[in-house]
Amino acid sequence: VLLAIGRDACTRNIGLQTIGVKINEKNGKIPVNDEEQTNVPYVYAIGDILDGKLELTPVAIQAGRLLAQRLYGGSSRKCDYINVPTTVFTPLEYGSCGFPEERAIDEYGKQNLEVYHSLFWPLEWTVPGRDNNTCYAKIICNKQDNNRVIGLHVLGPNAGEVTQGFAAAIKCGLTKELLDETIGIHPTCAEVFTTMDITKSSGQDITQKGC
Repeated sequence: VLLAIGRDACTRNIGLQTIGVKINEKNGKIPVNDEEQTNVPYVYAIGDILDGKLELTPVAIQAGRLLAQRLYGGSSRKCDYINVPTTVFTPLEYGSCGFPEERAIDEYGKQNLEVYHSLFWPLEWTVPGRDNNTCYAKIICNKQDNNRVIGLHVLGPNAGEVTQGFAAAIKCGLTKELLDETIGIHPTCAEVFTTMDITKSSGQDITQKGC
């Protein structure tokens, strides 16, 4: 049995109030702008302590590296907190990169999005005879930007490995057309992203008969 109780932000007793740094009183986390700058111009914050940002070690490392480069190296690159690949390492892994569908709707409007999805059946499940409609893949495309992929989600074996690869493509401006033009490796789980043709809005059946 796992009891997940989360983290506490230990910011209330380190003197932030003395210099006027604001914190979110509900959770102790620190609001910052898109350059990790607090309300006090000479104070910056990075990592899990940020209010509304991802609690992931690689994100903190990247944000810290970019902050140092901006402060001391003449760079202007900011940390991308949207296109962050991440995985839940449950027995059936879940991986995602970019916007969840609900947030994409809030950001762009439902009428400006096209969502493609599919159930799929990993070849490795053929022998043990596992249910062939357990794994799921979905991409969210912005119709107003050449059907650019703004969200990718996959539930299946090795979802972390799959998501990590597609994350680079999303950073490069991956579109639905480019996915359709990509030759899939058969039989792999990631291949499903190169063959999607059913939109969520169509209401068509996405169940699969086999690999």
